[in-house]
Formats: sequence, structure tokens, C-alpha cells
Amino acid sequence: MSDMTTASATPAAKPRPRPQVMRLTDAAAARVRELTERADSEIIGLRVGIKNGGCAGQSYTVDYAHDVRPSDEVVEDKGVKILVEPKAVLFLLGTEMDYKVDKMSATFVFNNPNQISACGCGESVQLSPAKIDG
Repeated sequence: MSDMTTASATPAAKPRPRPQVMRLTDAAAARVRELTERADSEIIGLRVGIKNGGCAGQSYTVDYAHDVRPSDEVVEDKGVKILVEPKAVLFLLGTEMDYKVDKMSATFVFNNPNQISACGCGESVQLSPAKIDG
């Protein structure tokens, strides 16, 4: 009998691929590209987040991103870069970012499956964290 023990050949579990937090429509990607190309200073993309406030409780924030912070979630879609603030990730999972132009305004629009309600003026929303399976 051998003193050698054989290690069990259990394969290591593969990590589940991380879902992309957001995706962009062609219109949103074109607008982000336009903004990065014509900015006065060098920007690498847009930073998207959530802030508390407004009549529904929360609102989206969109700012120029000059650098990638260690805690940012980086979304690269259609050749542009969106940086998602860490506290906003669970609220934005599955969101489609669009860009709409009409007669009186032009704005980024967030089609978010985690949105519970919105105020009448459209400036603020109520969001719940995404439900993660598994």
C-alpha cells in the first residue's frame, strides 16, 4: 500500500462573468464621442452616478471624467467609455443610456429597470437596488 494520497481532481469553479452595468444606444455613444472630442480639457469619457434629492428622492448625475478612479466601474460600449460611481452600480444594473433630442431640449435618458417611479417634472426618480440572481 502506498503512503501517497491522491488529491481529489475537483475542477475549480469558474468565476461567473460580471454583467455589464450599462449599455448605450447609438445616439448616446455618438453624443459621448462628440463631448469627449470637443471638450476644453482632456476627458476620457463620462462619469455617471446617483445623488439623493429631488421630489422623487434620487437623480442621475453625468459629469466629465478626466481619470479612472480605482473604485469606478468602467463600461466600454460602442467605442466610448462610461465610468460608473461605485455607489450607483446596483441601482444602474441593466440600464440603457440613450440621448434624446426634441424641439425644446436635448438630454441623456436612462431606461432603468430598477426605477420604481419618477416625479412629474422628470428631474428625479426613485430607484431600488437590482436583484442579483445566484
